[in-house]
Amino acid sequence: MPEDGEAGAPRRAGGRGARRRPAGSDMPDDRVGGDGRERAEPPRSESEIAREICLRQLAVRPRTRAELAKALVRKEISEEVIAEVLDRYDEVGIIDDAAFARAWVSSRHHGRGLARRALANELRQRGVDDEVASEALEAVDDEAEAAAARALVDRKLRSATGAPEAVFRRLVAMLARKGYPAGIAIRAVKDALAARDAEAAEFADAIDADALEDGATGL
Repeated sequence: MPEDGEAGAPRRAGGRGARRRPAGSDMPDDRVGGDGRERAEPPRSESEIAREICLRQLAVRPRTRAELAKALVRKEISEEVIAEVLDRYDEVGIIDDAAFARAWVSSRHHGRGLARRALANELRQRGVDDEVASEALEAVDDEAEAAAARALVDRKLRSATGAPEAVFRRLVAMLARKGYPAGIAIRAVKDALAARDAEAAEFADAIDADALEDGATGL
């Protein structure tokens, strides 16, 4: 009888030359074909791709329907699939332009001090319907705008330098950029200057807010 190691001797199980099975190979793997090569992933449908794009967009921040549609158009998703996916998202509440508008107005008004005009412009840029935007903007009334304008002026005035007239112009311009009407901006700055010091109060006392409001385009 041939001894171990001689020609024709039987190989030990698991010994040299035995074919090793990959760990876990006793379980079927759909990704591996009969030849041991990985099978290609089946192609995804256009709807699946569209949903993935939307979810990536929504993971960054809430989006309006128009914003998501624009993102899908950029990725060359068909109009039919865009409508199908976004209609479904509307149904289940994943996108809600009215809720988006309310949250946007609250955040940007309280966080950045933006007035209704600026907020309306931002909502329009994001594709929010004018009627939906108007309903959301009702949360910011004249009193809220005046209070927010005064708070902005008081904060800026702490570090403002220069003659009262120069400070007045800078602060009114700042409020105008945030969407405040001329009348609210002028009165907010006039009142804040009147409470600052004697020199500023004297300048503020001489300001004719009504006349300046009429000619605000020259400020």
